[in-house]
Amino acid sequence: MPEHIKKKLQEEIKQLEHELAHELPQEIKKAAALGDLSENAEYHMAKQRQVFVNARLGQLKKRMAELALVNLANIPRDRVAFGSTVVVYDTSKDEEIEYKLVTSEESDVNKGLISTTSPIGRGLVGKQVGDVATVVTPNGKRDLEILKLSTIHDEAE
Repeated sequence: MPEHIKKKLQEEIKQLEHELAHELPQEIKKAAALGDLSENAEYHMAKQRQVFVNARLGQLKKRMAELALVNLANIPRDRVAFGSTVVVYDTSKDEEIEYKLVTSEESDVNKGLISTTSPIGRGLVGKQVGDVATVVTPNGKRDLEILKLSTIHDEAE
Protein backbone atom coordinates (compact mmCIF):
# COMPACT_ATOMS: atom_id res chain seq x y z
CA MET A 1 0.00 0.00 0.00
CA PRO A 2 1.32 3.46 -0.82
CA GLU A 3 2.66 5.07 2.37
CA HIS A 4 0.85 8.38 1.87
CA ILE A 5 -2.51 6.57 1.72
CA LYS A 6 -1.71 4.57 4.83
CA LYS A 7 -0.68 7.77 6.65
CA LYS A 8 -3.83 9.61 5.54
CA LEU A 9 -6.07 6.79 6.79
CA GLN A 10 -4.16 6.53 10.09
CA GLU A 11 -4.49 10.30 10.66
CA GLU A 12 -8.24 10.18 10.09
CA ILE A 13 -8.55 7.17 12.43
CA LYS A 14 -6.55 8.98 15.13
CA GLN A 15 -8.68 12.14 14.81
CA LEU A 16 -11.96 10.19 14.97
CA GLU A 17 -10.78 8.11 17.94
CA HIS A 18 -9.90 11.33 19.80
CA GLU A 19 -13.32 12.80 19.00
CA LEU A 20 -15.05 9.60 20.13
CA ALA A 21 -13.10 9.28 23.37
CA HIS A 22 -12.85 12.93 24.44
CA GLU A 23 -15.00 15.46 22.60
CA LEU A 24 -18.29 13.60 22.14
CA PRO A 25 -18.61 12.38 25.76
CA GLN A 26 -18.20 15.99 26.93
CA GLU A 27 -20.82 17.22 24.44
CA ILE A 28 -23.25 14.47 25.52
CA LYS A 29 -22.65 15.25 29.20
CA LYS A 30 -23.23 19.02 28.66
CA ALA A 31 -26.39 18.36 26.63
CA ALA A 32 -27.73 15.89 29.22
CA ALA A 33 -27.24 18.50 31.92
CA LEU A 34 -29.68 20.78 30.11
CA GLY A 35 -32.59 18.60 31.18
CA ASP A 36 -35.32 16.72 29.32
CA LEU A 37 -33.54 14.44 26.83
CA SER A 38 -36.65 13.73 24.74
CA GLU A 39 -36.66 17.28 23.36
CA ASN A 40 -32.94 18.05 23.62
CA ALA A 41 -31.59 18.69 20.11
CA GLU A 42 -27.96 19.05 21.28
CA TYR A 43 -28.11 15.65 22.95
CA HIS A 44 -29.63 13.95 19.90
CA MET A 45 -27.10 15.56 17.54
CA ALA A 46 -24.18 14.45 19.73
CA LYS A 47 -25.54 10.90 19.89
CA GLN A 48 -26.03 10.84 16.09
CA ARG A 49 -22.47 12.08 15.60
CA GLN A 50 -21.25 9.35 17.95
CA VAL A 51 -22.99 6.68 15.82
CA PHE A 52 -21.53 8.20 12.62
CA VAL A 53 -17.99 8.36 14.05
CA ASN A 54 -18.20 4.73 15.20
CA ALA A 55 -19.37 3.63 11.74
CA ARG A 56 -16.66 5.64 9.96
CA LEU A 57 -13.98 4.21 12.25
CA GLY A 58 -15.17 0.72 11.37
CA GLN A 59 -14.95 1.51 7.65
CA LEU A 60 -11.46 2.98 7.92
CA LYS A 61 -10.09 0.10 9.98
CA LYS A 62 -11.58 -2.41 7.54
CA ARG A 63 -10.01 -0.55 4.61
CA MET A 64 -6.61 -0.47 6.36
CA ALA A 65 -6.84 -4.25 6.84
CA GLU A 66 -7.77 -4.78 3.17
CA LEU A 67 -4.89 -2.61 1.95
CA ALA A 68 -2.44 -4.39 4.26
CA LEU A 69 -3.29 -7.65 2.48
CA VAL A 70 -2.16 -6.36 -0.93
CA ASN A 71 0.82 -8.49 -1.94
CA LEU A 72 2.81 -6.93 -4.77
CA ALA A 73 4.21 -10.36 -5.69
CA ASN A 74 0.69 -11.39 -6.74
CA ILE A 75 0.32 -8.51 -9.19
CA PRO A 76 0.88 -9.73 -12.76
CA ARG A 77 3.84 -8.44 -14.77
CA ASP A 78 2.20 -8.64 -18.21
CA ARG A 79 -1.38 -7.51 -17.58
CA VAL A 80 -3.15 -4.38 -16.38
CA ALA A 81 -3.47 -4.38 -12.59
CA PHE A 82 -3.13 -2.08 -9.57
CA GLY A 83 -0.24 0.36 -10.11
CA SER A 84 -0.20 -0.02 -13.90
CA THR A 85 0.05 2.94 -16.22
CA VAL A 86 -1.81 2.23 -19.42
CA VAL A 87 -2.25 4.18 -22.66
CA VAL A 88 -5.51 3.38 -24.41
CA TYR A 89 -7.11 4.44 -27.66
CA ASP A 90 -10.73 5.46 -27.05
CA THR A 91 -12.58 4.73 -30.31
CA SER A 92 -15.65 6.75 -29.31
CA LYS A 93 -13.59 9.91 -28.68
CA ASP A 94 -10.92 9.11 -31.31
CA GLU A 95 -8.10 9.92 -28.88
CA GLU A 96 -5.34 8.36 -26.80
CA ILE A 97 -5.73 8.57 -23.03
CA GLU A 98 -3.28 7.63 -20.28
CA TYR A 99 -4.58 6.14 -17.05
CA LYS A 100 -2.84 5.00 -13.88
CA LEU A 101 -4.71 2.43 -11.80
CA VAL A 102 -4.68 3.38 -8.12
CA THR A 103 -6.62 2.76 -4.90
CA SER A 104 -10.02 4.40 -4.51
CA GLU A 105 -8.49 6.84 -1.99
CA GLU A 106 -6.03 8.16 -4.60
CA SER A 107 -8.35 8.36 -7.61
CA ASP A 108 -8.62 11.66 -9.47
CA VAL A 109 -10.03 11.35 -12.98
CA ASN A 110 -8.83 14.82 -13.96
CA LYS A 111 -5.23 13.68 -13.33
CA GLY A 112 -5.74 10.33 -15.07
CA LEU A 113 -5.71 8.43 -11.76
CA ILE A 114 -8.52 5.89 -11.83
CA SER A 115 -9.52 3.39 -9.22
CA THR A 116 -9.27 -0.32 -9.92
CA THR A 117 -12.90 -0.47 -8.75
CA SER A 118 -14.20 2.18 -11.18
CA PRO A 119 -16.00 1.03 -14.36
CA ILE A 120 -12.95 1.84 -16.52
CA GLY A 121 -10.54 0.32 -13.98
CA ARG A 122 -12.55 -2.91 -13.75
CA GLY A 123 -12.73 -3.09 -17.55
CA LEU A 124 -8.98 -2.69 -17.97
CA VAL A 125 -7.79 -5.03 -15.20
CA GLY A 126 -6.43 -8.28 -16.61
CA LYS A 127 -6.05 -6.98 -20.17
CA GLN A 128 -2.81 -7.00 -22.21
CA VAL A 129 -1.41 -4.76 -24.95
CA GLY A 130 -3.58 -5.20 -28.05
CA ASP A 131 -6.71 -6.19 -26.11
CA VAL A 132 -9.88 -4.11 -26.38
CA ALA A 133 -11.85 -3.43 -23.22
CA THR A 134 -15.52 -2.59 -23.67
CA VAL A 135 -16.49 -0.42 -20.72
CA VAL A 136 -19.95 0.79 -19.73
CA THR A 137 -19.68 4.22 -18.11
CA PRO A 138 -22.38 6.72 -17.06
CA ASN A 139 -21.72 8.46 -20.41
CA GLY A 140 -22.30 5.28 -22.40
CA LYS A 141 -20.38 2.34 -23.81
CA ARG A 142 -16.69 2.86 -24.71
CA ASP A 143 -14.17 0.64 -26.47
CA LEU A 144 -10.63 1.11 -25.15
CA GLU A 145 -7.77 -0.51 -27.05
CA ILE A 146 -4.66 -0.98 -24.93
CA LEU A 147 -1.66 0.54 -26.75
CA LYS A 148 1.01 0.65 -24.01
CA LEU A 149 1.33 -0.93 -20.59
CA SER A 150 3.75 -0.27 -17.76
CA THR A 151 3.10 -2.36 -14.65
CA ILE A 152 3.95 -1.51 -11.06
CA HIS A 153 6.94 -3.85 -11.42
CA ASP A 154 8.25 -1.96 -14.49
CA GLU A 155 7.96 1.35 -12.65
CA ALA A 156 9.78 0.01 -9.58
CA GLU A 157 12.83 -0.93 -11.65
